[in-house]
Amino acid sequence: MAGRASSAYERELRTLLEGDLVAVRAYARVLAPEHRTAFERIVEEPFLVIRGAGSLGFDLVALRREIAFPLEVKSASGDVIRFTDASGRADQQLAAHRRAVGRVGLTVLYAYRRLGRRGEEPWRIFLASEVPPTGTLRYICRRLPTVSTTRGGHGILRWEEGMPLSQFLSTVRSLTSSEPRVAS
Repeated sequence: MAGRASSAYERELRTLLEGDLVAVRAYARVLAPEHRTAFERIVEEPFLVIRGAGSLGFDLVALRREIAFPLEVKSASGDVIRFTDASGRADQQLAAHRRAVGRVGLTVLYAYRRLGRRGEEPWRIFLASEVPPTGTLRYICRRLPTVSTTRGGHGILRWEEGMPLSQFLSTVRSLTSSEPRVAS
């Protein structure tokens, strides 16, 4: 699903990443009790999130301490988003995103919001570019599932393959905390 309704999901993800207490607590209700507290830590360690604009631009850019990543937000009621739908615009956008971040050593993430399902975590995160060769972002990206590619070379998001948002934020927190980490 693309279009006007997608901006509501951009705003939803933005408020979660910014650590808005009301949004975070509402989202945490669908999480298993043992994961709620860890997810709610985003309130204390939020991102600065900037909403992008323009054709083939990024939807959001999230910034915090030593990490930054552009995000593209997609939403659908089904389990799969094919980038060849809508005249292949999403495929062109994916290629443009990869070129843009590749030039500056960043990575682009895709956030997939599944619609119409209650009682389960609706957001999944995917890596859509190369893993950076160095830095904290490298360790985060190595754990993320990638945007799949069809035999024809087109992008495809399979919701069940994505990393749940709560797990992504837990990974970011563990890798950016001041505590020592073990390299993997």
